[in-house]
Amino acid sequence: MDRFEGRCWLDWWANPITLLVSEEVFVVIVTAGTGWAAHGRLLSDDDDEREGSAFLCDLDPVFVLRFEDGSTVDVTVHPTDGHHRIALTEYDESVGHPVEHHAVL
Repeated sequence: MDRFEGRCWLDWWANPITLLVSEEVFVVIVTAGTGWAAHGRLLSDDDDEREGSAFLCDLDPVFVLRFEDGSTVDVTVHPTDGHHRIALTEYDESVGHPVEHHAVL
């Protein structure tokens, strides 16, 4: 794969059974050296949804990028343009912390 363009979802899990946000996005992923580079935009026009996603991204920017075929990859979200546009990098657990979120509801 040299390039992927399409609809995906950014999922933010509070724990292994609680999905707090599933934001539909359009992404472009291209090969770059030995890895890949990705950018995209949120498809929702709902300001409340965007605010919720922005809050969670500020809390912990690690999301699961889910493709239409059900495959997933852990990513770090780097918002731009007031959380309307995003850049994505593959999440590297050795650099950060394990993907585990805790939210007091």
